[in-house]
Amino acid sequence: MQDIEIKVNGRPMRTTVAVDETLVDVLRQRLGVVEVKNGCGQGDCGACTVLLDGEAVNSCLTLAVQADGRQVTTTRGLGTAEDPHPLQTAFIEHGAVQCGFCSSGMILSAASLLQQNAAPTRDEIREGISGNLCRCTGYTKIVDAIDEAAKAGSSEERSAR
Repeated sequence: MQDIEIKVNGRPMRTTVAVDETLVDVLRQRLGVVEVKNGCGQGDCGACTVLLDGEAVNSCLTLAVQADGRQVTTTRGLGTAEDPHPLQTAFIEHGAVQCGFCSSGMILSAASLLQQNAAPTRDEIREGISGNLCRCTGYTKIVDAIDEAAKAGSSEERSAR
């Protein structure tokens, strides 16, 4: 067993974990961070995606001890109901959220993509979310939402200058 401290959405949290426990299990079962979904448990679906120090990772393939001393961001850390992240708003406006199971991981993969590339092409968006599976939308609405959020971010940057 090992004590770890992680910041989840900016909030310090401590717990004791077995060295073989996955981050998704610790987040959900010990820390109550249930917006992180446990899908396939094999890194194939992307439902468990979180940002670890800003980088999208499958939390089902990441050991909790690897997150010790690091920042974990979930969709709750991106925005609030009162002040949603542009991706969250775009997903709602485009109907890119249907059953909602993949949405958290999909939005976090998109956030990571937009951190690395503020103006991706639609092909780059598809590549950026290629590790996330959605059985409801057919991806068109998701790509549209990410594309709109990227364009909104670009226009906000231009108007800020």
